[in-house]
Formats: sequence, C-alpha cells, structure tokens
Amino acid sequence: MKNLPKPVYFTGFPALKVLILITGISLAACTWYVFANWLRDDGDITWFTPNADCNLHSSTCSAVLGDKGRLTLTIDADGRIDALDILPLDVEVEGLNPSHVTVDFIGRDMDMGLHRFGLTATAPGHFHGQGQVGICTQDVMPWRARVILETPEGKLGSWFDFDVIRS
Repeated sequence: MKNLPKPVYFTGFPALKVLILITGISLAACTWYVFANWLRDDGDITWFTPNADCNLHSSTCSAVLGDKGRLTLTIDADGRIDALDILPLDVEVEGLNPSHVTVDFIGRDMDMGLHRFGLTATAPGHFHGQGQVGICTQDVMPWRARVILETPEGKLGSWFDFDVIRS
C-alpha cells in the first residue's frame, strides 16, 4: 500500500473566511434596506400639501385634506424640538373618522431609520401619543413629520418639515 503524503494546511491569511464574512454582511445590509423600505411603503397613501406657515417648534401645523377634511399636528416641545426628547404628539382630525393615526419622523436628507409612532384615540377626532426624533452627528438635522390617517376611504396623509439643532 502506498503512503499518501500528509495534507498541507494553509496557515496564512484566511481568505475564504473573510469572503464569507463580507458576503454575510452584504446580504444583511441588503435585507435591512429592503425591509426598511417595505415598512415605510407609502405608495397607497394620498398625500396632501401642508399649509406653508408652519413651525412645529412653537405652534400647530395643519393641512387641508382636499374636500375630505383637515388634520392638525401639535408637538408640545416647549419652544424647541430636541433629539431624543420624549415628545407629546396630538393630532386633531376634522371631517373624517380615522380608525388609526400614526406619525413618522424621517430624515429629509439622510436615512435615519423608521421612527413610527401610533397614536391613541382620546376623543372623537382627537389622537394622542408620544414620539421621539433620533440623534444625528450633523449640527442641523432636517426632519419630516408625516401624519398618516387610516380611513374607510383609504390612507390619507400630510407632512410637516422642521429642523433639530444639535445641542
């Protein structure tokens, strides 16, 4: 019987393991991107332009929802919306009876993930809850508050832009 040579094990750079790790990280990033966009899907929402004179830091903001009604968003921020502060959110709806109301905070210039907050009905046409904007490394971070109403006629929504200054 012929003696086989002993196997030689490469003990240098583990190229295959590194390539497997890079592939796994790439697949995880792609999965996260698809999942995040699927959750944020707003293709079935009818959007209405907000009123131009809006400053969520100090006052309410509203939007007319065509001939269907009106929505108003109030963030009780004591003069300034800061990152990571718990923000009381109030939405009042006139002319509609939504079954569910959510407020999304999204970064206007940067993907900051999904910050979606469901509100609870406290009275007919009045919804209340809490939300929070994330932190960012920029000195001024532009955000958008999207209010989405689920109604028997479908999803309706509007948006309100504001900036958060890093403290």
